[in-house]
Order: sequence, then structure tokens, then C-alpha cells
Amino acid sequence: MASKGKIEKMKRNARLIERYAAKRAKLKAAGDYDGLAALPRNSSPTRYRRYCKLTGRMRGTYRKFQISRIMLRDMALDGLIPGMTKASW
Repeated sequence: MASKGKIEKMKRNARLIERYAAKRAKLKAAGDYDGLAALPRNSSPTRYRRYCKLTGRMRGTYRKFQISRIMLRDMALDGLIPGMTKASW
């Protein structure tokens, strides 16, 4: 499980990404790579990681539900996700 500090760090990074998105797009369109390098590193969208909202797991996370594959399976088996059933053939 990810620490609470990591989850909070990703929240801060998300705010940074949002704050610098317009400026970053403007610099990219102009081809000003020196200006891009001067921006904070964490304002780049590629540095953002998605964590499971329930457990903090960072691998195997479904974007649509924002939870890990393990929690998705458990919730589906318990009937907590409408329309999702276990496959059998």
C-alpha cells in the first residue's frame, strides 16, 4: 500500500499540472524548449501516477473506476458494481 504522503504528493502534482498546462502548451507550440526546461519538473503530466482510491496501489489501476484490479474484482463479486458479473463459460 502506498503511503499517505505519496498520495498527497500526487494530489499536489495534479494541481501543478493543472496550473502550468496553458503555459506548457504555449511554450510547446512556440518550440521554446529552454522555457519548458525552466518550468517545475512535477508540472509535467508524465510524472503523474494514478493510485487506487481505496488501497493506494499504483499498479493495475483501472482509470474508469480509479481502483485497483484486485479491489475491482472483490467489489464485483460482492455485487457492489452494477452490471458487472463474473464471467463463466
